[in-house]
Formats: sequence, structure tokens, C-alpha cells
Amino acid sequence: MNTSFTEENYLKTIYKLAGDTQLAVSTNAIAELLQTKASSVTDMIKKLCDKKLLDHQRYQGVKLTSDGQKRALEIVRKHRLWEVFLVDRLGMGWELVHDIAEQLEHTSSETLYEHLDKYLNYPRFDPHGDPIPDSKGKMERQSQISIADLAPGTETIVAGVKDHLPDFLQFLQDVGLTPGSSLVITKRFDFDGSTGVKIAGGKEVMISRQVAASILVKA
Repeated sequence: MNTSFTEENYLKTIYKLAGDTQLAVSTNAIAELLQTKASSVTDMIKKLCDKKLLDHQRYQGVKLTSDGQKRALEIVRKHRLWEVFLVDRLGMGWELVHDIAEQLEHTSSETLYEHLDKYLNYPRFDPHGDPIPDSKGKMERQSQISIADLAPGTETIVAGVKDHLPDFLQFLQDVGLTPGSSLVITKRFDFDGSTGVKIAGGKEVMISRQVAASILVKA
């Protein structure tokens, strides 16, 4: 079944909002994430329901059908493979690749992605720590927790991030808090929730509550 760029973006957005729970997603939540009007979302939902990619229950929101889930995972896989390629093979900063991968993910050739996956040696996670679905939609999961939920003295490893904003990712790159980095929680201030973090082989840095909550580590 052919889907347009816009339809694919909606499917990926609904998958992101629902997560693994597959709970119903509201029109307003979709509109907010896509920064569009609720009326535009309603029109697109009808199109995707007609294609049997969404199931819409009035007053309850929408869910991906099995075909919609499969299509969404295909798009996610393509996006994350491109991010690995851009960072690992082209040497681009992880803060730069999201928007470019957004454009590349709509290339439809499955043969291309089979070769890309093989060329990259079948990566399991993208540069931001997000799991990459395989060709059958299966992906490896990591048990994760945010730095904000850890007690001082805890030793752990950065696994990923919640926020993909370029400025945030550039900050983490500058201080050395990228996936795979080992660290120790040294202190936390009750006043504002700021956290002291000592990075292996580096210096101790202070991060805000917001930053600590957006960095995921291995649980």
C-alpha cells in the first residue's frame, strides 16, 4: 500500500505517542506534536482509517491497526538506520541528523534498506540510544531510568536521551554525556534538583533537573 510523506509522518507520530502500550491517542496530542490544526488531524485520521491503518473510536482517540503498526515500524527503522549512517559513516554530529533522516526515511526501496542495514553491520540502536526495528519489526529493549531518579553514589552508563533538540544534544556532546559514557552520580541539591555527575576520564559537571530527567541510563 502506497502512503504519502504526510501519512507516514502521522503514523510515526501516533506510534511515538502510543509507545508499546498501544493506548488510544487523542487528536489534540497528535496536533500538538505535529504543530498543526486539530481539523487537519481529523481529516488525516479519516484517510488513514479508510486505508485500514488506523482504528478510530469516537471520543476515545485512535489506535494503529496491525497494518498501521507494521508501517510505522518500517518508517522508524528507516529513520534510525539513516541516523546511524549519517553519524558513523559521514561523521555528522548527532545533533544534526534528525531532520535529515526525516527526509531520507521516505525512500521506499526495501532492497536499499536491506543493503544499508548490512553495510552498517546490523546496528541495534541509533546514535541517540533508540532501538532500531529489524526487517520484521522486532527490536531489542533496554531497561532504562533517568539520571534524575538515581541516588548519589550510583555508577551507571548513558543509554539514550528523551530530548532530540539540537541545542540539548550539543550540550551533552560538549560535556561528554553521550550514549556509552560511564558516570557516577556525585551529589544532588534538594533546592533545585540539580545533579553532580562525574564522567569516566573527565571532570565533574553540574546539570539541571530538566537535563537530568532527559538523560536515560541503564537501569
